[in-house]
Amino acid sequence: MPQIRISDAARFLGVSDDTVRRWVDSGQLSGAKDASGYAAVDGLDLARLARKQAVLPDDPTGIGSSARNRFVGLVTDIVMDKVMAQVELQCGPHRVVSLMSAEAVRDLGLEPGSVATAVVKATTVIVETPHGKGTA
Repeated sequence: MPQIRISDAARFLGVSDDTVRRWVDSGQLSGAKDASGYAAVDGLDLARLARKQAVLPDDPTGIGSSARNRFVGLVTDIVMDKVMAQVELQCGPHRVVSLMSAEAVRDLGLEPGSVATAVVKATTVIVETPHGKGTA
């Protein structure tokens, strides 16, 4: 099983190291020492906890879609010329940038501070690991 150092686990979940230690102490996560002797948690336990705690806002569109990668967030910036626009959204901890026509921005009524959903439907998704290994 992959082991994730406590400091990395905290960073991945957006919490403090102390919070991760409390989860280990309470039994929510399995704690151990990694190969270097650092405090670590079980990677599978961490993944399960991350999924359980992921609270995403409801998609305000209410539209059914085959795309499973939907990120609801706030428009934080729009750079637009006469023809094209770059729209930036902050969806939880994720920054999503979309290039679209200026006409689409106007038709959708997008402006900084508005709520929008980024929908990603891709046949190619690249997955990388640190140093080409399966552990952090």
